[in-house]
Amino acid sequence: MSELPPKIDLQPLQALAQQCASRPLEVLDSRRLFHGRGQCYPGLEFVCIDFFQPALLVTLFDAPPQHWLDELLSGITPLALSANWTLVVQRRYLEGAPSEVVLGEMPERWFAARGPLRFLLNPLTQQNVGYFLDMEPGRRWLEANAAGKRVLNLFAYTCAFSVVAVAAGAAQVVNVDMSKTALSRGRENHQLNGHDKQRSAFLPEQILKSWSRIRRQGPYDIVILDPPSFQRGSFVASKDYAKLVRRLPELLPQGGRVLACLNAPELATDFLHQCFTEYCPNARFVRRLANAPEFPDANPEQCLKLLEFEVAPATDPAGSA
Repeated sequence: MSELPPKIDLQPLQALAQQCASRPLEVLDSRRLFHGRGQCYPGLEFVCIDFFQPALLVTLFDAPPQHWLDELLSGITPLALSANWTLVVQRRYLEGAPSEVVLGEMPERWFAARGPLRFLLNPLTQQNVGYFLDMEPGRRWLEANAAGKRVLNLFAYTCAFSVVAVAAGAAQVVNVDMSKTALSRGRENHQLNGHDKQRSAFLPEQILKSWSRIRRQGPYDIVILDPPSFQRGSFVASKDYAKLVRRLPELLPQGGRVLACLNAPELATDFLHQCFTEYCPNARFVRRLANAPEFPDANPEQCLKLLEFEVAPATDPAGSA
């Protein structure tokens, strides 16, 4: 008989449940409570737990051992009842990634919370909730740099970067994604947060084929590169990321900053450095952003990589009158 995985430490959930119970009217920030995928908890690589008030989402990436899930839920259920949480289990290892509400009821619409900002989440019938908690260091970076700037958000998905940038005082954000449905959700997110419609634009474009239309919306001061690692028929990071990097000088003709994001375990930071060295040599590497502490990883090269670069102006004005 194989040994059962160790138990998950429920102390963070207990502390959060107490906070929710003592302040029932306060909306708390969404967060990851347990990150097994980072391989820092041997035997628990198959499970993650996220909090999107009022839902506690247990995601299983492989079938758990017999009785393990029942034991976990028996420990979580009293906490969920005390905090008025809905408890959801998603089985990502099954076709369609089905989700099951095992306690309480899901609200008609649910949200990710980040301070005063709100982001609509996808229905439980979809695999991804539509808001990536591990991207928080990138959102903080943008929040600190966006004031007064024109921002290009490539592979914008549901436009969380854009919402953060506008809230931080960006002059304009141009969101580009091939999915009209995702961009429509992005518009909803801006409306939900009461943002001026004039400060955000939405281009439903296949990015690698639409550079002239994207360039016309510029010039930009900040470019966010956040592509999928693999999207059949449209983007493969190993061969297409360089195509993004080589366009940066024309998108940032006056110079500017780039946040290069990559969530491909098979591609290390050296891959991004090589792309910039070869295809945008006037870019200077600034730093790699530290990953969120809620996402510990035994191998930093396999988790999300967020690199900041600074691109020099296309024409050096030095010496000009």
